[in-house]
Amino acid sequence: MDKRLALIGIIVEEPDSVQEINDLLHQYSPYIIGRMGVPYHEKGVSVISITMDAAHDIISALAGKLGSIDGVETKTIYSKK
Repeated sequence: MDKRLALIGIIVEEPDSVQEINDLLHQYSPYIIGRMGVPYHEKGVSVISITMDAAHDIISALAGKLGSIDGVETKTIYSKK
């Protein structure tokens, strides 16, 4: 299983979704290298970046689950190495 380095960008527009996001991130914590969250109070959103080192299917599974949460948008980019 080849591991990849990836960044999942998350925009949270619905504050009630935060607990579900945190629960998912906890489930995938063995694959998460780092996490940074920035609240943008002026726009009423939060921006979270998740750096992962995992197999492609694990990364895409997390991104898909996050993207299915109401009020949450995600985009994923992968390293070429």
